[in-house]
This record gives sequence, structure tokens and C-alpha cells, in this order.
Amino acid sequence: MDIPGSAGQFMTGRAKLSAMTVKTKDEILKMAKVCKLAARCLEHTGKFVRAGITTDELDKIANDWGLSHGAKAAPLGYKGYPKSICTSVNHVICHGVPGSEVLKDGDIVNVDVTLLLDGFHGDTSYTFFVGEVSERAKKVTEIAKRAMEKGIEAITPFGTTGDIGFAINKFTTKSGFFVVEEIGGHGIGRVFHEDPFVPSFGKKGRGDRLLPGGCITVEPMVNETDADMIDHAIPNSSIQWYTTADKTLSAQFEHTVLITEKGPEILTVP
Repeated sequence: MDIPGSAGQFMTGRAKLSAMTVKTKDEILKMAKVCKLAARCLEHTGKFVRAGITTDELDKIANDWGLSHGAKAAPLGYKGYPKSICTSVNHVICHGVPGSEVLKDGDIVNVDVTLLLDGFHGDTSYTFFVGEVSERAKKVTEIAKRAMEKGIEAITPFGTTGDIGFAINKFTTKSGFFVVEEIGGHGIGRVFHEDPFVPSFGKKGRGDRLLPGGCITVEPMVNETDADMIDHAIPNSSIQWYTTADKTLSAQFEHTVLITEKGPEILTVP
């Protein structure tokens, strides 16, 4: 699950001293455990993505799996969010709320899972195909996955969040697609959303310093067009969900990443 950020800090000024929370060895072990569990939960839930299933059924599958493995669904009740996962279908950019919507052949759906175990959070997402999808759906999904990978590859110890955003945006725009600038990744650990904000655009050397022992999510949202983003209220919640104004497709992938002295280590692997 991603967070809104401020664009200006990534475009001007020098790199900032980081507010990133550096984990101890024991805390890193706990992060690794919950992140692996979140990845397994996402993998399990993804097996049920098919035409005819509702997003609410996917929510129950994910929540039941997490509980059966001793973990809590972190989004449930977070700032009033009413469900255990986010399910963002087709032109929904992020924070889609599971409900009675029935998935149809040709849809794409991002399933975003965050688990809480032993006081730590693991956050990951994947965009799934529902049956046979169009070539444009395949393309935007492929670019979103590669954009995340490019962002992770740009992580270096004592580098910056701007390095990540620059790599994501450069690859995405060269591929003919568009990143969402207003929402991005975040620090993560004992707190669901910690500093720093991790953008999908930026300038090299700008933003927050990346400290060894810190954990962040890299989760670019990639749109087919540069249409405006529309925000929608969730009743009794301070969290909003977002769609493309022209109803063109949006795709997203997410990993939780540990910054080490040698570079990035992806924690959300099954």
C-alpha cells in the first residue's frame, strides 16, 4: 500500500539527511520473516484470480491465509480502511476497495497485500491477468514490472530516493508510458508507512539518503496516458482510492527492499 507524497522535494535542493529508520539485526530478521509471509500470501491469493470471482472473495482468501499463519492484515482498520487487501482493477490506480465487483475475462487486477507479524510489516503487490487480456494490457503491465525492477536496481547504500525515481521515470517514459508522481513507496518497519517517501520520478542525488539497514517499498504505478488522476473517498476513512480520468489502464508492482552495504535485497519473495 502506497502513500501520497510531495513532488517538489525531489526536483530541487540537495539530498537531505535521512529520516529513515535503521533496523537492528534482530529487526531485519523479523522484517525478512513477515515479508516472506506477505509474498506467500500474495502468491496464494493470486491462484484464485479468475473470471467470475469477486474482489471481496479475494479479500477473504488473503485474510484467512494470513490469520492461519499467525499474521494480521495490516490494512484492515488502518486509517479507517475497511478491507484486508487492496484490489485495483483496470483503470483503478491504487487503493481499490474489495467488494461485489466480479472479475471478467480481459481484466487486469493489482492485488496489494501487507501483513503484520511480531510488530513488523511486509508489503507487496502484483498485477494479475484475468484470462486472456489485450496486448495493451500486457504492455502496461510489463512496463510497470520492469519499472519497479529498474527502481530497485538503482538503490545503492547512501544513494538517494531521487536515484530510484529517476531510474523508474526514465525507463517508463522511454517506453511510452507515464508514472504517477503524486503517490509512491515509503519506508516500512514497525510502522506501516515510515519516512522516506519513495517517488517514481526525480533527479539523481536528490531526495532522502538511503541508509544501510533501512527498508523501503518500491512500487511505481504506471499509466497508459498522462490523463489526470481522480481521487475517490472511502466512507469513514482518511484513505482515498484513485482512478485514471480517461479510464485507461494502470498497473503496479511492489516489493519491500532492505538496503545493505552491498546494495538492495528484495525481502518480499516467497
